[in-house]
Amino acid sequence: MNIRALFKSKTTDIYKQKKAWKRLLFFIALLIVGITLWYTNSLVRKIALDERSKITTWANAIQQRARLVNYTENFFKQISTEEQDRARLLAEATIKVAQSEADEDVSYYMRIISNNTSIPVILADQEGNINNAKNVDFDPDTVPKMTSQLLKEFSVYEPIVLEYYRGNYIYFYYKDSKLFSDLKVVLNDLVQSFFMEVADNSASVPVIITDSTRQTIIQYGNIDSTLISDSTFARKTIGEMSSSNEPIEIDIAGQKTFIYYQDSYVLTQLRYFPYVQLVIVSLFLLVSYLLFSFARRSEQNQVWIGLAKETAHQLGTPLSSMIAWVEYLKSQNVNPDTIQELQKDVNRLNTITERFSKIGSIANLKPDNIVEVVYNSVEYLKTRTSRMVQFQITPSRDSVILVNLNTQLFDWVIENLVKNAVDAMAGKGKITINIMEEEKSVTIDITDSGKGIHKQMYKTIFNPGYTSKQRGWGLGLSLAKRIISENHNGRIFVKSSIPGKETTFRIILKK
Repeated sequence: MNIRALFKSKTTDIYKQKKAWKRLLFFIALLIVGITLWYTNSLVRKIALDERSKITTWANAIQQRARLVNYTENFFKQISTEEQDRARLLAEATIKVAQSEADEDVSYYMRIISNNTSIPVILADQEGNINNAKNVDFDPDTVPKMTSQLLKEFSVYEPIVLEYYRGNYIYFYYKDSKLFSDLKVVLNDLVQSFFMEVADNSASVPVIITDSTRQTIIQYGNIDSTLISDSTFARKTIGEMSSSNEPIEIDIAGQKTFIYYQDSYVLTQLRYFPYVQLVIVSLFLLVSYLLFSFARRSEQNQVWIGLAKETAHQLGTPLSSMIAWVEYLKSQNVNPDTIQELQKDVNRLNTITERFSKIGSIANLKPDNIVEVVYNSVEYLKTRTSRMVQFQITPSRDSVILVNLNTQLFDWVIENLVKNAVDAMAGKGKITINIMEEEKSVTIDITDSGKGIHKQMYKTIFNPGYTSKQRGWGLGLSLAKRIISENHNGRIFVKSSIPGKETTFRIILKK
């Protein structure tokens, strides 16, 4: 096995192994991602069930607490009714005593009056003069008449009007006892604390409590105070909450309220965590891949540049010697035709040396007629190609399309593409080159009637060392791609291919 065949075999094996490793690593990555998502989702589901259980317990506790508050409110209402009944009984006992005869037994009514140690009462006539007062926080001797302040305090309940003598009325003013007032404050605090505890719940559930209109917010919890002040945000949040969970409707302290709630922010974040994790891992892998690819390409570029420079250096010494020999043969009366052919080969070797020396260097691009460059390249290759290969170039040779080119390097690209086309046709067929000028670019399509390329190989054929030929190093297309993309800032790719019929390579250069 010669060196070329060994190189081809090794290179083919490398690309096969590379594809196999890519498939394996891709499968492993999918497996890891799948297992990670499955495990994370299972954890999220468990946490969600636990949180849902907490929310259910919390909602049930609200209902129980609301029933307790309502029971307390009803109890206070009963006390209030009883106090009003006591006040009326006290008023009637007072009038009974006032209207009693001298020999009438009013001891029972007196006991009712004397047993009143809590209900503040005031007896006043039609002009507002205070006749008697009990359980009040002022001295009746110093306040002989009903003031506006007293009327305000004792206006919670309508005064009981009693006629104790013909046409004479007495007004019996009363209000809640101090004990009952204190209990009412406790009830109000109980209701307020109920709302606050609902809002500031241990389950960390976002909560909004509204009145019966579902518009006015009474209390809220676990929501940003700067956001809830925005009415649009509040309406949107209430809508989202009502769609997630049925609001809890309760009657508390005689007022209908609605409690809206939704899953905690922690649970909401956990639901999206697997996808965020996947994005982060994907970004990390992508960045890592790009960095490693960049490092690998840089290393390959250094190898290519070093090899090209060394090749140019090695060719330089024998080329100088051959130039000297040509000059010597001219002086020895050798056949001019022989010297001319030898001179052509020397010039060709000189061109090849310059090509290699320019690899890795900044390309010196100059405006040139690309039509003329392509025609010249093809003319040189025609004399070294089978006569059974036909060439067709459009437009005509007298056309002018100016493009910034490094003529020697671009000529190398055309040469490699044409040689590959000839090999693909086994030395027999037709090569068509179509040069098209557009507004901002120039496109060159090179089509051969060869065996074609499978679609999955469109990119692989540009890899260094890849070749389908028995003879060849697999470097021509790789060099062509580097020259077009790196030296001319253009693109080269397989435009289309029909196996067994034709293949078209396309080059796009900026004008």
